[in-house]
Amino acid sequence: MARFCSSCGTEVGDNAAFCPKCGKATGAQATTGSGAAAAPSAATTAPAAGAGLQDNIAGLLAYIFIAAIIFLVVEPYNKNKFIRFHAFQAISIAVIGIVVHAILMASLIGAVLLIPFNLLLLVVTIICMIKAYQGQIFKLLVIGEFAEKQANG
Repeated sequence: MARFCSSCGTEVGDNAAFCPKCGKATGAQATTGSGAAAAPSAATTAPAAGAGLQDNIAGLLAYIFIAAIIFLVVEPYNKNKFIRFHAFQAISIAVIGIVVHAILMASLIGAVLLIPFNLLLLVVTIICMIKAYQGQIFKLLVIGEFAEKQANG
């Protein structure tokens, strides 16, 4: 009969004492041929508690609007200045994009400018994502100063 890890759902062997994927104890006693309990190998030990996203990955993901909001609310990300900076800068880019879209849509000539503005917004966001992934703080002109004040405050 197949058994599954109660933590991650991975199928475990009948005599496995630990899950091969997450390392959680399965409650079964693994035995060797002599009847002695087998010690778990280094690969099957539990991962370090509190392991989350690396700062550069979280900074990159912060440029996805919903992720930026989540990072500003969820610990430990909301205490990390690097991640907070990128989250605030991403939200600022999104707000400015929405405001400019509304202004451009209200005018006749603005509809023509929407495509270049969207491309500019996309390029700026991609550059910020790349810089965040490289572990750098890349400040946009006015937005960067605002984001830095918010991240430090």
